[in-house]
Amino acid sequence: MSLLQDFWQFLRPLSSGLTELFTTSCDSGESDPCRDDAAALTLKFAAMASILISGAAGVSIPLVGTLLPLNGGLMRGAKAFAAGVILATGFVHMLSGGSQALSDPCMPEFPWKMFPFPEFFAMVAALLTLLADFMITGYYERKQEKMMNQSVESLGTHVSVMSDPSLESGFLRDQEDGGALHIVGMRAHAEHHRHSLSMGAEGFEALAKRSGVSGHGHGHAHGDVGLDSGVRHVVVSQILEMGIVSHSVIIGVSLGVSHSPCTIRPLLLALSFHQFFEGFALGGCVAEARLTPQGSAMMAFFFAITTPIGVAVGTAIASSYNSYSVAALVAEGVLDSLSAGILVYMALVDLIAADFLSKKMSVDFRVQVVSYCFLFLGAGMMSALAIWA
Repeated sequence: MSLLQDFWQFLRPLSSGLTELFTTSCDSGESDPCRDDAAALTLKFAAMASILISGAAGVSIPLVGTLLPLNGGLMRGAKAFAAGVILATGFVHMLSGGSQALSDPCMPEFPWKMFPFPEFFAMVAALLTLLADFMITGYYERKQEKMMNQSVESLGTHVSVMSDPSLESGFLRDQEDGGALHIVGMRAHAEHHRHSLSMGAEGFEALAKRSGVSGHGHGHAHGDVGLDSGVRHVVVSQILEMGIVSHSVIIGVSLGVSHSPCTIRPLLLALSFHQFFEGFALGGCVAEARLTPQGSAMMAFFFAITTPIGVAVGTAIASSYNSYSVAALVAEGVLDSLSAGILVYMALVDLIAADFLSKKMSVDFRVQVVSYCFLFLGAGMMSALAIWA
């Protein structure tokens, strides 16, 4: 009987904590002398327009840059800057925001103040991102492998492939659909299937040249990377947008529920810069993924409208929303912590390690200096925005 009593003593605070999650709320304890609903509403509309334009401009610059003959060093610097922005967003903005929400005085003692939940949720998100990264990459690799095998079989049945316009047009359609095949991977497959083909790797290379694919990658200085180079960029861009979007909704709602012009004015400017830098980082990853124009435009559009939609939602529920309720604090803290884990993983593993540990970086001192300077600049500028937002 004593064992059951001890077990009940353990469960009772847990049950009361779950009840408090949906019933408890408290106020900040301070009256706002700057409250002005009419002026706040005007500033919210201005914020939606400013954040929309800033986000759209930031995400569009790298996409437009892929159409211009830019210097390779400048592109590497831009990629390093974007990686620094994402890293600072995860650590300085999201993880700290999650910690503040889950350690707020309005939160019940049990269980939120008895365990480091923000760091735990961030760790779980990083591990789940690793799993998703592995599974999604495997899916795209199998899909691309199947496309390659179909191309090889088709080439094996048509000896006069170089004079066959239908096969070449099919290959070009695959390129337009985002399935760009690196010439190194094509050579590897040609060697693997040489027993069933009357044309060797030279035929693949000639066909690739006729299709506009060079032997040094698809517009990027990747060197001798494998078949999954384009796949990795697609996966990175998709997971990165997922992590950024969840945070963008939260900061939009936070601005929208405010009734104080004194709070909204600095947030308007800070969030505009915030979305510009995040958009620039995301746009760089989307540009490297080399999606179809429709796919790139959809990802850019979805990012640009997320925060303004959050502001609109916050404005609509401002009269009834209590940002100090336990449910609101839990939702904000958990989502920010999860987003932090996603972005920190993506920044360190898929952006920084992928470039800074590459062979080209290790043998070119000038590239090292430029990349590290831009990395620290991006992280520093994004961290400085935490003073206001």
